[in-house]
Amino acid sequence: MADADPDLQYHVHLRKGDVGRYVLLPGDPGRVPKIAAFFDEAHEVAFNREYRTFTGTVDGIKLSCTSTGIGCPSAAIAVEELVKCGADTFIRIGTAGSLQKEVGLGDLCISTAAVREEGTSRQYVPLSYPAVADLDVTWALRESCRKLGLRHHTGINHCKDAFFIEGDCELPLEDENRSKWKAWYRSNVISTAMESAALFVVSSVKRVRAGEILAIIGLTYDDRPIVAKVGIEDAIRAAIEAVKLLESAR
Repeated sequence: MADADPDLQYHVHLRKGDVGRYVLLPGDPGRVPKIAAFFDEAHEVAFNREYRTFTGTVDGIKLSCTSTGIGCPSAAIAVEELVKCGADTFIRIGTAGSLQKEVGLGDLCISTAAVREEGTSRQYVPLSYPAVADLDVTWALRESCRKLGLRHHTGINHCKDAFFIEGDCELPLEDENRSKWKAWYRSNVISTAMESAALFVVSSVKRVRAGEILAIIGLTYDDRPIVAKVGIEDAIRAAIEAVKLLESAR
């Protein structure tokens, strides 16, 4: 049996030079070529497990897109290995459910921080450590939405491990879950998804930058976590515009 290649990252199957310093992070591997269609000279670099990567350019800026799969464990692995490949700025492009009535289907949510109701980030730092997005990346995402005329919100995103917990009266912890959801509504948490806490914590620990923009496809406050896949292309456009803003500010 041959020894593992020390220069090849085990999960993402990437080496230094395969990706740009800017990496867009969708969850779905099928969404990677759709995002890369907005790049110039895009080409597939690797595809292993849930991790699919394309690299190209936008206005001469080297830019990559890597899928992370669903949830914080796989997202943390992606960030860890991409940092080793030279990436230092991450923008997650995801989907989410709305937790506030004013946040509608197809709206974009720019996460400023995350509720750490998942397990991965707890193995990095204590719960008293906040999961906060990078200020520059968050600013760039907000400005890009304003420039493109996209309806958007900024605020705290709820991050969880289990998808099928809202509205399920058969679960043993149904009463506890209902109580927590009510607390998030009342605390002005604007959305719920499954990757932000690990993304923000791991990036902070590794001294790199991360932000997140989410397309609202469900109305979780109304017990409808998935209604329609809308707003995703707008999120892609905003993220790419944000990369341009970040590069111009260097």
